[in-house]
Amino acid sequence: MKKIITIAGSNSQKSINKNLLCYSKGIIENIEIISIDLNDFVLPIYGVDFEAENGIPTAVKRLDRLFDTADGFMISLAEHNGSYTAVFKNTLDWLSRVNTKVWREKPMLLMTTSPGSRGGATVLQAASAYFPYMGASITDTFSLPSFYDNFNGAEFTNEDLKEEIQFKLQKFQTKVKS
Repeated sequence: MKKIITIAGSNSQKSINKNLLCYSKGIIENIEIISIDLNDFVLPIYGVDFEAENGIPTAVKRLDRLFDTADGFMISLAEHNGSYTAVFKNTLDWLSRVNTKVWREKPMLLMTTSPGSRGGATVLQAASAYFPYMGASITDTFSLPSFYDNFNGAEFTNEDLKEEIQFKLQKFQTKVKS
């Protein structure tokens, strides 16, 4: 069975990006889903001096091995000041020290949401431009603006956005299975 890894780019226990992923996982069929919680991979802040003295942390090696098993990735990024969260960027920096093609040239559905009307558009744009250099084969992107107005915690309340995410999830699933 094909496997996808999901990651919410946040360490918040109340992450709305985790909510978006939870909904999305419910749409995917006949694919094993491995959900990664960045809180389970606590890492020191990346630095060349730290790496030279201590090597690659065991948690990074464990996460890298898990990435080797993936047939695709669904990532939902939280946006902090127009960029990735510190925890996500740090994890990405560490993973790139093991394998520069972090995403393994596998299909990726790249998403974001925020309480604001732009829905994390700035971080989505940055990741869309940067992730292919790290081995992402982005099948599509999705931004859910005004999270609390368009999502009730378990379901979309905006039918147009619901149709859009379902279409993009189907496209991603087809790409993973091919």
